[in-house]
Amino acid sequence: MIYTHTLSNGLRLIHRSFPSEISYCGIVVNAGTRDEYPDEWGMAHFVEHMLFKGTTKRKAHHIANRMEHVGGDLNAYTTKEETFFYATFLEEYFPRATELLSDILFHSTFSSHQIDREREVILEEISSYHDSPSELVYDDFENMFYQGNDMGHYILGEEATLNTFGKESILRFMRRQYHPSEMVFFSFGKTSFAKVVRQVEKYFSLSGDETPRKVRTAPSPSAPFMKEVQKNTSQTHVMLGYPAFSIHHPQKYALYLLNNILGGGSLNSRLNNSLREKHGLAYLVESNAILYSDSGLLSVYFACDQKQKDKCIRLIGKEIEKLKSKGLTPMQLSLAKRQWKGQLGIAAENNENNALALGKQLLHFERYTPIEELFTHIDRLTSAQLKEVANEIFVDAPSGLIFF
Repeated sequence: MIYTHTLSNGLRLIHRSFPSEISYCGIVVNAGTRDEYPDEWGMAHFVEHMLFKGTTKRKAHHIANRMEHVGGDLNAYTTKEETFFYATFLEEYFPRATELLSDILFHSTFSSHQIDREREVILEEISSYHDSPSELVYDDFENMFYQGNDMGHYILGEEATLNTFGKESILRFMRRQYHPSEMVFFSFGKTSFAKVVRQVEKYFSLSGDETPRKVRTAPSPSAPFMKEVQKNTSQTHVMLGYPAFSIHHPQKYALYLLNNILGGGSLNSRLNNSLREKHGLAYLVESNAILYSDSGLLSVYFACDQKQKDKCIRLIGKEIEKLKSKGLTPMQLSLAKRQWKGQLGIAAENNENNALALGKQLLHFERYTPIEELFTHIDRLTSAQLKEVANEIFVDAPSGLIFF
């Protein structure tokens, strides 16, 4: 059972009743990297860190121990468009989790000592990230793909901007972004909906305002590019990408299925069969469909010996051309649907992901899509749709970034 409610201050609430002793609850804020000004790059992620570093009634170690002392967990992460704060716990500790989330969101103190310490932690995080080319190539490519737009900079930020952050700049960002109407409280577990509403009303009924819902400017399509960067790596890391749909596009399910066929996370994907199994050129090759609220990106990543780079790119092009020109036979389409539905069904056993999906879907769609409805969308997909999407996505030469 899915329940929703809206507080008088505009904060939305969604609860999924589920018979488990383990519960989840949290807040998703409609604020991410793309909502930062140029002198704030890294601020959304910095705020995420700082909300764990002390409130008017708790020190950092009190926050860390509040859920862990009862076997629970408190976590957070930042994306281009959202920031999540959530807890996992035995159901009886739902009030404890709700109160703690409220405390860190609305009563953090942002001491200068903690700001300086956390700045150093994040600078170390950035350094470690630069030591992992297989991860860095994703972010570097996306920054180039969205260059000149608010999506085109690192979630972690940069040293130049991080060094300017202080209490006032943090508070300015939060006053601009952390409005109740831009937040969703999500809950997953066997706590009664009436109790969920009572607890959220108790701890989250801060005064609202008349701020209208956020309107972002969609990033302009990037011109195709191809760039090689020397990184002194043992393998060549290659990222190719194409402009894709947003999460609101009517053909998004066709795109997701097309991506799963091309290079999704299974060993029988077309790219894995070609580059790894048939030709032995790459250990890892995968494609990803990354859909945002107003834009999207379909990317292909692989790592190989430098001498095999061009051959791998040609083989990827051949598989894409097959999807554009031949489409799928009825048997191929049926098997592809069955495989994706099985993957989704297995993923739906992860209740932490289910809880996070509740918040994200209410934030962006004002409703939650149950897996049965998703299966219906999949069943309706046709070979003609997939071919049409392939020809729409793969219309131009790909943009590319190569580390060697």
